Amino acid sequence: MHELVNTALRVARSDAPVLVTGASGVGKELLAEILHANSRRAHRPLVRVNAGAIPEALIESELFGVESGAFTGAARSRPGLFARARGGTLFLDEIANLSLAGQAKLLRVLQGGDYQPLGGGAPQRADVRLVAATNADLAAAVDVGAFREDLYYRLDVVRLRVPSLAERKEDILPIAEGLLASSHDEGPRALSEAARSALVAHDWPGNVRELQNRLIRAQLLADDARIEPRDLGLADGNSTVTPLRLALVRAPASTPAPETRGLVRSVLETSLRRAAGNVTQAAAELGVSRQSLYRAMQRLGVRRRSTWDARA
Repeated sequence: MHELVNTALRVARSDAPVLVTGASGVGKELLAEILHANSRRAHRPLVRVNAGAIPEALIESELFGVESGAFTGAARSRPGLFARARGGTLFLDEIANLSLAGQAKLLRVLQGGDYQPLGGGAPQRADVRLVAATNADLAAAVDVGAFREDLYYRLDVVRLRVPSLAERKEDILPIAEGLLASSHDEGPRALSEAARSALVAHDWPGNVRELQNRLIRAQLLADDARIEPRDLGLADGNSTVTPLRLALVRAPASTPAPETRGLVRSVLETSLRRAAGNVTQAAAELGVSRQSLYRAMQRLGVRRRSTWDARA
């Protein structure tokens, strides 16, 4: 990683296109931020877009903008991605999923250096530094005709590959501790020795994104001052945190988001109903303390109903 970042710093001040590769969740966007922050364009915008999410019918307007009156409903001009990123960096994530039509339009800009908004108007200079990212094998996509060869070579001027977390086990604990230290959630910030061992032993198919999500869950679920493997969903080879386990938030100071609140309420009520209202039994099923269950019930307004056997 030191070598990767040093390479990124060396190429940051040029305007050469950069292709960032690596599995999903490894931090490709973070590397794009490093490139931008250390470039001569750092004072200008870094515009991020999921290239594969642009509908084919809207590719031209999304990339190049729209002049008023270009089509029915276009009452005013709207800048495209190249205009929004003018003077800065345009980060095209998931570039392998860009349609062939979109690839052709992007190639034309890279070759000619300018573009024209939809609906006419004077040609505009494409004053951006292009950084593209993918978790796919673009060379293989070229071989099967899914990606244009000429665009591939235009993008692949400098390639930076971000290794998976499984390839850099020595990074796991420093990243985990850094994430915990910067977390705004209430909950423990320390890892037990067993949790540290479990983190290093895990394969991390979801990479840094998975690590971040597991730590968020662990802070919500931990009953003690330290995070244990069970809080991470890594105890006894278990690689998932069940919905029942996720239900027992540690009565956070702030109210959970509406979608989270609804899920937690549903799971709590299901567990209590299954235990016929017996809080001790429900807490045992959920794998938390009786006190934690009571705190979660109070926080979310969950009460034992008269139709349940209310023995606690």
